[in-house]
Amino acid sequence: HVLIMFDAEDTDEQARVDAFSDALVARALAVGGTCTGEHGVGQKKMKYLEKEHGTAAIDAMRALKTALDPHNLMNPGKIFTL
Repeated sequence: HVLIMFDAEDTDEQARVDAFSDALVARALAVGGTCTGEHGVGQKKMKYLEKEHGTAAIDAMRALKTALDPHNLMNPGKIFTL
């Protein structure tokens, strides 16, 4: 896991951190790794899941989540939006 410490009020620094994170995920996926850590999916890494797993897999995950949690009570806004 990489924990990037930065000043969230500094928009230039935030942009550099976002670019670094994008590059890090791209490299991890390119060598067969994963874009996520156990706890990071629901925050900033949702946008990478489709690239890693494909649209069909994300659609299946979303369908399962909806079937098991129709009111979106369990971890709402995590992994993907409904």
